[in-house]
Amino acid sequence: MEDTSPLRVVAIGGGNGLSALLQGLKSYAKPSDAAQPMADITAIVTVTDDGGSSGRLRREFDVLPPGDIRNCMVALSEDSALLSRLFQYRFKAGRGLKGHSFGNLFLMALTQVMGDFPDAVRVSSEVLKIAGRIYPSTAANVALEATLANGAKVVGETRISRSRQRIRRVRLVPGHAPPLPAALSAIAEADVITLGPGSLFTSVVPNLLVDGIAAAIRASRAVKAYFVNLMWQPGETMEFRASDHVRAVHQHAGGRFLDYAVVNLRPIPQAMKKRYARESVLPVENDVDALLKMGLKIVAGNLAQHAAKVRHDPASAAAVAVKLAQEGRRRKSEQ
Repeated sequence: MEDTSPLRVVAIGGGNGLSALLQGLKSYAKPSDAAQPMADITAIVTVTDDGGSSGRLRREFDVLPPGDIRNCMVALSEDSALLSRLFQYRFKAGRGLKGHSFGNLFLMALTQVMGDFPDAVRVSSEVLKIAGRIYPSTAANVALEATLANGAKVVGETRISRSRQRIRRVRLVPGHAPPLPAALSAIAEADVITLGPGSLFTSVVPNLLVDGIAAAIRASRAVKAYFVNLMWQPGETMEFRASDHVRAVHQHAGGRFLDYAVVNLRPIPQAMKKRYARESVLPVENDVDALLKMGLKIVAGNLAQHAAKVRHDPASAAAVAVKLAQEGRRRKSEQ
């Protein structure tokens, strides 16, 4: 019997990249004309951030960093006006308050009240009436450690992002972090699993280091796709080609599992290139031949959004994810 339920999309990552994809996916998760929604969205989000407001709350209250989760909740929020503006509001003054966002403080307080960060995320998501579910990849308080090309070890997401040495490998400290059972279930039932866009070593890979996540992705019958970043990232992926990104994902996941690499075709304007070049940053080279030799299929499209910064366009990225979910649904029906 044909499965007519909403397409199950699991998006894995963190930071602005994941938020942009979720913002685009939100329109597919809303019922129209009394019909059921086209997509059912689950976001699995990294919890290794140790900078800014999130880092301060983490150190002072021993809570998981709320920033990436907060951004995902706002991206999926039904009320993109007042409530989301409130959650994103950042205090500009006040001793101890300056620099904190209201949403981070709300999640921290709710964690203290409920005694559990995932429960706090669930209740906050209900308050915002988000179009989907959001799970931290683990409820364990973990840090990120990078081994650099020169053999040095750097602990902490912020310090890793500031490094100018090429990253050889990252790992979680402590080494074993249990996953949320609900996240594993979502991966098993998915039609498509997306990784990225976003910081390779500090937003995407940390999720794969949580016990059982990579194995669950590999075992899932879903289509698995990696959204290749648009530009090099200082401190993380300078001089990385698309194939270098994919190779790093597979290395940290303990083996190959990706089906698709999603790459951008839209040219970056010269003025924008010059602005990035001042930081020695260039567009990521889409070395398609190397990707094909790695056994991946390619989805290419006009995915870049040219605003103040080069970012993935939410609507274009979401359209690709939904198309791949449709393929995943067909693949599962034929098995």
